[in-house]
Amino acid sequence: FSTIFVFCILNVTSLSAMKGDPVTLSTGVTKQQHDTMRWYFNNTLIAQINGDPSNSCSYDGEGGRFKDRLKVDFETGSLIITNIKPEHAGRYEAQIIRSNSTGTSQRLKRKPICNSTKIIPKSNLGDAIKEFNVTVSGESLKTDGVSVFVKEGDSVTLLTGIKKNQEDRIRWYCNDTRIAQINGDPRKTCTDVQCNEGTERFRDRLKLDHQTGSLTIMNITTTDSGVYQLKIFSSNSISEKTFSLSVRGDVLYVLPSFY
Repeated sequence: FSTIFVFCILNVTSLSAMKGDPVTLSTGVTKQQHDTMRWYFNNTLIAQINGDPSNSCSYDGEGGRFKDRLKVDFETGSLIITNIKPEHAGRYEAQIIRSNSTGTSQRLKRKPICNSTKIIPKSNLGDAIKEFNVTVSGESLKTDGVSVFVKEGDSVTLLTGIKKNQEDRIRWYCNDTRIAQINGDPRKTCTDVQCNEGTERFRDRLKLDHQTGSLTIMNITTTDSGVYQLKIFSSNSISEKTFSLSVRGDVLYVLPSFY
């Protein structure tokens, strides 16, 4: 009997989520219209994102554990798990199939009907771009927050989940400091130092989507971790959304093997 330790350095982001939280797994890429993104949980397909949302599909997974819990961002391919529970702990992997990655078109044969109950094992058709090791524990004290986990150096988009009206005003805060603002007048839109003198933390790294108000942080660093607050001022209401952003580096895994 002997013990062999295999040391593997994987491009893996390790994250811990609180039970009941929504969790966003960010790809850090921009998906082209005809690219296909696939998400796997423990080597089983749980989401396939095609250029046309009507041809995309989410799968319930074994035992129906993901039924009515998955949402996707069709621009980036990021995966959102709502109301996460301990049975959702495990390994998540994102694969992308570029439409012209080898000079020839790589298109999947798509069926018009999505069978969400089907169990589909992992294939190696695409390129693996992201892997997450997710653990779930405890009860969340905040039910209106979104936990976002991203690897250092990547880009992450904080989604508003709305389509902005022309009259709406949107403000983004990081740890109570205003970092971005969108008004009806584009001349009054600002990011970082334009919003507050002396706050150059995000200089040239923030991008606003003027249709939705979503905020993208580029080339993210560990110092960008914190609480981000979104405020939307409409003609007759004010709505808020909170994001808890955690930025982590590569994780070293030690895999024991026994013989």
